Amino acid sequence: MDRVKLSESQSVLSELEYPVDRATAADEFAEITLQLADGERNLGKLISQTTTETFDTPRDLETELHNVLPREAVGEPFQSEGEG
Repeated sequence: MDRVKLSESQSVLSELEYPVDRATAADEFAEITLQLADGERNLGKLISQTTTETFDTPRDLETELHNVLPREAVGEPFQSEGEG
C-alpha cells in the first residue's frame, strides 16, 4: 500500500485519465493511504464519499476530496501534514 501526503495528492490524482467517474477513481486509489495532519485515511474510500459522479480534471477531484475531509485533516496553518 502506498502512502501520499495531502499536499502531494494532486500529482497522484493526475495519474488517472480524465474524465473519470467516481467509482473508477475510488477503485484506482483503493490501495493508497492519504497522510493527513490528524492521521491517515484511505484515498479510495474518501473519493467514494464525494458527491460528484464524474470528474473532468484532477483539480475537480482534488476539490471534491477536500470537501469530504474533516477540518482537522488539513491541520493548523504552517503545520505540515503527515509529520509530527
